[in-house]
Amino acid sequence: MSHEPAEVRFHVEGEALAGWWFQPATPARSPCPCIVMAHGLGGTRDAGLVPYARAFAEAGFAVLLFDYRHFGASAGEPRQLVSVQRQLADWQGAIDFARQQQGIDPERIALWGSSFSGGHVLVAAARDGGVAAVSAQGPMMDGLAAVLNVVSYAGIGGILRLSTLALRDQLRALVGGAPLYAPIVGRPGETAAMATEDAYDGYRAIAPPDWRNELAARLALQLPLYRPLRHARRLPCPALIQVCGRDSVAPPEAAEKAVSRAGGRAELKRYEDLGHFDIYVGDGFERSCADQIDFFQRHLLS
Repeated sequence: MSHEPAEVRFHVEGEALAGWWFQPATPARSPCPCIVMAHGLGGTRDAGLVPYARAFAEAGFAVLLFDYRHFGASAGEPRQLVSVQRQLADWQGAIDFARQQQGIDPERIALWGSSFSGGHVLVAAARDGGVAAVSAQGPMMDGLAAVLNVVSYAGIGGILRLSTLALRDQLRALVGGAPLYAPIVGRPGETAAMATEDAYDGYRAIAPPDWRNELAARLALQLPLYRPLRHARRLPCPALIQVCGRDSVAPPEAAEKAVSRAGGRAELKRYEDLGHFDIYVGDGFERSCADQIDFFQRHLLS
């Protein structure tokens, strides 16, 4: 069995990020490969990701699971701010930190992302150039497609309400005001970043009791411009892209397009019976995690 994770800190742009370091009791090889992990939209390290980290450590990999700035145990003001560029900088900081750890092979660093971070890991790997493998489950590969998906279930009125809140929040930010928050998940018909039939209960099923169901609304203004699939052709390493066939949040077609653009570097795994949040729990977790371990063993241990 692997040990309990150690609390670690590393700094990005002068701000401290909190992470858990999972050290395998029996490394799969020496020096040891390391898998770097972080959550999706508004998620923290304790929201359903520890079972993955433990499984990877049991398989012999070191794991760094971290919180973005503005979230969880990491620094950053205002709280609950999702900044794409800051989160990508946090990924680079985490990669650099993992490479510097004693006993870790700096050439065998893998990235694991889910939902919003499933797109981040593609971009981070393309920018870094030295990542050895990428795994992305239920990934948000195209912000524009995600916004159009909101229109499909919430209507024009729903997206206009969210956009108006986002614009007001951005204007407040420009004059130094406190953020205006929008719920991360809501029931169908409510104004939220995700308000599909399965979003509220699905997210709540993996979230800890103190999880904050809110984010600075300004994200809605930058989301359509964030399209990770554009980086797929520059992917420097093998990638596993896991698509949920019943995904109501992250359009599967965008993930499949990213696989196509990546050419032979990416492999697609479809789970036709799973929704966006099913992959974190129960049978969905068991299947996705087993496929991820197989992928990491093939590409980090050979």
